[in-house]
Amino acid sequence: MWDKIVSMDLQEQVQALIDEAPQDGGMPTAIRIIAPLLQNLAEQRLKFEQYYILQNLQGNWQLTTLQHRQRPGLEKTVVYAFANLQDATRSSRSAELVALPVPVIPLLFQLLALDPVDSILFLEVVGDLDKGEELTRLELQQLVQAALSQSQPSPPIDIA
Repeated sequence: MWDKIVSMDLQEQVQALIDEAPQDGGMPTAIRIIAPLLQNLAEQRLKFEQYYILQNLQGNWQLTTLQHRQRPGLEKTVVYAFANLQDATRSSRSAELVALPVPVIPLLFQLLALDPVDSILFLEVVGDLDKGEELTRLELQQLVQAALSQSQPSPPIDIA
């Protein structure tokens, strides 16, 4: 699905997301509001226009559950997004996983719908699998909610 937009820049990825949005209900309007927000987020916080995601042969992303070291029982489910193929391949411990490039705009958009995923860890420093930028699904949902609520026309003021 993303193979045709992997080589696109951020603006082209945004336009592809808008163009491919379902045309029913309020979805096209919502996507037109959300897509620039995703572009702004990618430009401000992330370094790359695509990331490599480990997937099984069925195309399901590898999910990793992390547990807090000092607080047992506190855990979160993450997806690792690697800056390059070599880092993704190096981190894989299974021959049944492949690393495929995913453009950053669809990647961010997917985070909104990935219920079991709490965040994406973007490993931004090539060769260093310990440093990254975390973006939580909750944070992204809050940004989207704020953008959508700002775009709604305010109700008319009752001056009677």
